[in-house]
Amino acid sequence: MQLGVASSVVRLLIRSAHKGGGGRPRREHGVMKGPDKRSSTQASAAFQSLRLVFVLATVMWASFLYYHFTVLSAGARRATVLDGASADPCRGRYVYVHDLPPRFNADILRGCQNTSDQYRWPDMCGFISNAGLGRALADPLDGDFTGENGWYGTHQFALDAIFHNRMRQYECLTTHSALANAVFVPFYAGFDFVRYHWGYDNATRDAASVELTDWLMRRPEWARMGGRDHFLVAGRTGFDFRRSNNMNPSWGTDLLNMPGGREMSVLVLEVSRVPHSREYAVPYPTYFHPRSDADVRRWQDRVRGLERRSLIAFVGAPRPDNPYNIRQQIIAQCEASDVCRLLGCGFGTSQCHTPGNIMRLFQRATFCLQPPGDSYTRRSAFDSMVAGCIPVFFHPVSAYLQYWWHLPVHHETYSVFIPEDDVRSRNVSIEAVLRAIPPETVERMRDEVIKMIPRLVYADPRSKLETVKDAFDIAVEGIIDKVARARAEAAADESSFSHAMEMFGFRRK
Repeated sequence: MQLGVASSVVRLLIRSAHKGGGGRPRREHGVMKGPDKRSSTQASAAFQSLRLVFVLATVMWASFLYYHFTVLSAGARRATVLDGASADPCRGRYVYVHDLPPRFNADILRGCQNTSDQYRWPDMCGFISNAGLGRALADPLDGDFTGENGWYGTHQFALDAIFHNRMRQYECLTTHSALANAVFVPFYAGFDFVRYHWGYDNATRDAASVELTDWLMRRPEWARMGGRDHFLVAGRTGFDFRRSNNMNPSWGTDLLNMPGGREMSVLVLEVSRVPHSREYAVPYPTYFHPRSDADVRRWQDRVRGLERRSLIAFVGAPRPDNPYNIRQQIIAQCEASDVCRLLGCGFGTSQCHTPGNIMRLFQRATFCLQPPGDSYTRRSAFDSMVAGCIPVFFHPVSAYLQYWWHLPVHHETYSVFIPEDDVRSRNVSIEAVLRAIPPETVERMRDEVIKMIPRLVYADPRSKLETVKDAFDIAVEGIIDKVARARAEAAADESSFSHAMEMFGFRRK
């Protein structure tokens, strides 16, 4: 457009130059007269030529300057805007958090004393202190496991509160839901499970979940993707939220089977193995919650330099009421070995509820045994790896078929697998298998476990890590990636549908 304007200006100036010249004959007394002298005519023509050249050069130079400073500068400004957008550190990472009514989270915690059960469930009030981390530890033996060093008496099922408090510190929160790459639902499903599990009917157990899904499905944020960009944290196993899929008709809630619950993604401590579910396993909370990158590096250096005096360690209780469980055989093998250390967790003992004792045992061992317990995986597996102990698994679901975001795909790089059928049939010596691993292989495996530690812990929600990604960061990245794929698939489906409609002669208005 600018060049067209310049051409018009040139044409106007040329016509003006011709009109102002002295070469045109003049009329005097009705008689046409020519120039007085031939030389003056030639001089005038030469002058007009030079004048035309000057005018053309001026116009061309002006056009060049206009184009350079107007067109190119505008392009540079557009490029700067685009570069600025691409330089946004939160681009593609924005999370919108629903402002739920307090009955779905804060009010549940206010009733923490209601979770007390004389047989199975402790009073949860102490465990939800310190932003969900529990009470700070005070280690009377060597002072390593203290609150000052990032160690707390964290309950294994406290992730609802820990994750929500970490989300409050997330650097890419947005108050504009239309900009969000994922939508977080801070419903404390795990705590809700506990408060009504014993002595209540299913309608009472499901009441909060029904109210939540009804509230969500009436929100405009839900309508955009039918809830597929929403996610919540249910800090228990997925089994606990799929009652209609369970053999026990009175166990847990049915949150993940009801309308609304089926569409959301959910982070659980262990997936329920239901086909096509939207469950994703994340690590159990451990006792360690670093406040800085330096805390993480310092702990890694410590466990890397420890002397491992025992070959094997096991922390756990037998399952006498379940003959299929291999814990009894594992305990028997450990008790018969000179290189295995056992921390018994029988009913009525407190050894397994003393974090310092557990972590000291794991720190002194090369291999830590992790058989299934009430479910396929255990919190102990993550505690042991935080201590730099190489885990030994007996069932593939315990680690290899879940925790895709947090554990290496090649499980042989950080763990040992012994089939539980071999242990159950007494066809294998656990000690012999572990002794047969070459020392250089053991060192590589331990180094891999120590490198994994940041991905297995949840940082203190009241502080912020700078460059280290913890279990929370990895989980949020995983959810955002899943939502992006769901959005791309929806767009592809829409495009395919539109194409098919056009092929059959239909046009969408």
